[in-house]
Amino acid sequence: MGDGGTTPTTLDLGPQALIVARLAEEVGEEQLDAVTPCPEYAVRHLLGHLLGHLLGLSTAFRDAGRKDLGATTDTAPTSRRPDVAPGWRAELPKVLGELAEAWRDPAAWTGETRAGGVDLPGEVAGVVAADELVVHGWDLARATGQPYAPDAAALHAAYEMLAASVDDPSRGTIFGPVVPVPEGAPLLDRVIGLSGRDPEWAPLG
Repeated sequence: MGDGGTTPTTLDLGPQALIVARLAEEVGEEQLDAVTPCPEYAVRHLLGHLLGHLLGLSTAFRDAGRKDLGATTDTAPTSRRPDVAPGWRAELPKVLGELAEAWRDPAAWTGETRAGGVDLPGEVAGVVAADELVVHGWDLARATGQPYAPDAAALHAAYEMLAASVDDPSRGTIFGPVVPVPEGAPLLDRVIGLSGRDPEWAPLG
């Protein structure tokens, strides 16, 4: 990442955005009532939460990259867990594509912007967007029993961000407690553990 007057490091979010879009496309209607890592939620509720949250964040980070500050960038994330809504299969890939395109502009990674009502450097906002795509992609893949191989560049960016936040006293407002993973664990497992999730979770049956 850039420092002071250096040129900020940019990251193409397109490959990871496409991975998330493909995961969503493969969710079958017959899976919507299956169990999830959260016992009180069926897949349809978790999917509604994940995709609704991701859609909102994608829109917010798309506009943050464009420096188009307003309602989408000023609204903080909520814990509301909606059900799946009509039209999500068409809307999600569209917004993910717009997100990736906005962050292909080098200007998106410079100066200050805002996302979730928080002011932050453009370079940081871009990495946060990458982390959201990586971690929520894992959530969606595990909840629906799909294989998951995130984009390597996005995965490394997510790891660097999460590892740097371990001792940050404010991380508890965003992430759950770190879940320890074995030494030498794959990078994806380390990222998921740092995000407060158990990398070993899998659907029953």
